[in-house]
Amino acid sequence: MRMTERRFPIHNRFPIHNRFLSRDRFLSRDRKGAVLTLLPLLCAIAAAQQPQQQAAEPKADFSTSTQLVIETINVTDKSGKFVEGLTQKDFTVTEDGAPQEIKFFDVEHLPETPEPLPPTPIDAKVLNRFPSTQIAPESPGDMKYKDHRLLALYFDMTALPPADQIRALDAAQKFVSTQMTKADLMAIMIFRSGAVQVLQDFTADRDRLSTIIQTIAVGESQGFDEATNDDSTADTGAAFGQDDSEFNIFNTDRQLSALQTAAKMLGKLNEKKVLLYFASGLQLNGVDNMSQLHATTNAAVRAGVSFWPIDARGLVALPPLGNATQGNPGGAGMYTGASAGSFMGNFQQSQDTLYALASDTGGKALLDNNDLSQGIVRAQKAISSYYVIGYYTSNQNLDGKFRRVKITLNNGLSASLEFRQGYFAGKQFSKFTTADKERQLEDAFMLGDPITDLTIAMEVNYFQLNNAEYYVPVVVKIPGSELALARKGGADRTTLHFILEIKDDYGTTIQNIRDRIDKKISDQTAEELAKSPIVYTAGFTLLPSSPGKYTIKFLARDDETGRIGTFQSSFVVPNLNKELKRVPISSVVLSSQRVEDRDALADAEKDKDRAKADAVNPLIADGRKLIPSVTRVFNKNRDMYVFLQAYERAAATVEPIVGFVTFYKGQTKAFETPPMLVANGLDPKTKALPLRFDLSLKQLPAGEYNCQVTVLDTTSQKAAFWQGAVMLVQ
Repeated sequence: MRMTERRFPIHNRFPIHNRFLSRDRFLSRDRKGAVLTLLPLLCAIAAAQQPQQQAAEPKADFSTSTQLVIETINVTDKSGKFVEGLTQKDFTVTEDGAPQEIKFFDVEHLPETPEPLPPTPIDAKVLNRFPSTQIAPESPGDMKYKDHRLLALYFDMTALPPADQIRALDAAQKFVSTQMTKADLMAIMIFRSGAVQVLQDFTADRDRLSTIIQTIAVGESQGFDEATNDDSTADTGAAFGQDDSEFNIFNTDRQLSALQTAAKMLGKLNEKKVLLYFASGLQLNGVDNMSQLHATTNAAVRAGVSFWPIDARGLVALPPLGNATQGNPGGAGMYTGASAGSFMGNFQQSQDTLYALASDTGGKALLDNNDLSQGIVRAQKAISSYYVIGYYTSNQNLDGKFRRVKITLNNGLSASLEFRQGYFAGKQFSKFTTADKERQLEDAFMLGDPITDLTIAMEVNYFQLNNAEYYVPVVVKIPGSELALARKGGADRTTLHFILEIKDDYGTTIQNIRDRIDKKISDQTAEELAKSPIVYTAGFTLLPSSPGKYTIKFLARDDETGRIGTFQSSFVVPNLNKELKRVPISSVVLSSQRVEDRDALADAEKDKDRAKADAVNPLIADGRKLIPSVTRVFNKNRDMYVFLQAYERAAATVEPIVGFVTFYKGQTKAFETPPMLVANGLDPKTKALPLRFDLSLKQLPAGEYNCQVTVLDTTSQKAAFWQGAVMLVQ
């Protein structure tokens, strides 16, 4: 089936690609600020002033760019109440000490009235179908986070005992079900198995949030809790025990480093973010963890993230000799009070770190409270009202460096200001490091809206291999003219990077590919490049239960210019086993290109996997591969190839099939092939009977036609029809 974009009007279906123009097309954004780039304009004024040189000299192109920086500011008085009535004139903004002119000013008031969520039973099919994802960066000009709070729930499963995990998850469930407002967007992050995972990006889908929280396994990733070596240590009866101090230093650093990673993930968004950190305390080990603590705090401040730690232990009563979960300490400390003092000291130190994380990033810690959901509610109310300031930075260097922002009040006004302390400037692609390029690919792939720097056309088909499996070939075409910029820049070669991913209807990733091809462009002019499209092919075998709806997403990047194109659409693989009324057939492939399989077409399969892939690929026959047209624009001076398969699952021997192709011009039949009887070629394994048509189009005038393929089973008196639009050109 051919993948098309619904944004195109019907009369513009040729050629089919994912380029569409809007004001958002002229916007791009880095990790910290929005970059507004004006397209190059012809200098008509200069040409008019020098008419005598107009014929001899090319027109001059001027381009400029400026960076829009958005800051959200929470202004509170001594009692913690939001200060109303401030205007643009009441604020002063500096960037690295240089004053900035405020261009945009707004005040936001978000609702605080919760909307209870009615209980919804969880479908067993959706359990365990929530793979880790990423925090998607904002697409240029996207306003989806306007008038919303961004609250991220973060569970450190390595340090939360099972009882505290249950309390933390119950609190999160309570908030989502009864205390979440229509302005809240929530994300779910978890630290387990040595990695920070995003189970859900920011969403208002409360049913999905509730289901994800309920499916988090309690008790996993245990064994990394803090150990002590003082009078509060349990007497295990061991003759010798190794000092745990080095382990504690490493473990605390790892927890802080995970928080730093989470803050950086959230830093992709320019709005104010709150990270609700569920923990059972976090105890520093002298000065050994201070370096990582500073790094975590700085990362949060730079990313505009405030930590709101919630002590999942709640209100704790510390018995002098320990509780039922641990052994009693031995020694004289049991009788002198040293054990009880150590218990209390360790507990307070673990809360001091939570308090420090909150105060240094603009949040507040919830300590000694059994209602853990109140910690989320307090964070929710803290960002109910805030001011929004925007300015175009006076520093136009795209060097990727961090720029420190300072905001103060004028006219002697006194209040507490909380805002993002800085941002990272944009960076030219030519200065990107390997890590920068990788991050750019990941961010672009996560965007909900497509990037249209490169034009991409795609076609996805399906062929049944047996009762349970389907083969899905994918072909992507990129016009060779898209490489003209790299050629004009003097490049001899360029590298195209590809990412392809297929997800099922539940959001589970079924297949993915990371690939690249090198393209030589030094010997071709722009005109020659335009006539040589870049073709990329891939194929997937969908495992049992494959019939259903899928989403495919493809990304391509020119490594010479940094230009990116993305394409996303849905396709359906029907259940041909249940096709009883018509002849079960595969997709119909239209092509004008049949090449040797070893030719230099980009292919996802490596040499060691090529033979295995070729064996199941129906588009390969006698060592030649059929390349789908994708755009279905055909030159009438070249032959058209039509290919499909009919399936005879229950037939013991070949049942003859009759097929023919018809072209319609409006309601008038313009051309029809003679009926072709197919009585051989049945594959004994797949039970597929191939139908191949070679059509000469010379007798048809150029224009748009509707192509119909008809398949008749004379034995069972069944038929199947397929139709698709094609364009014939001279």
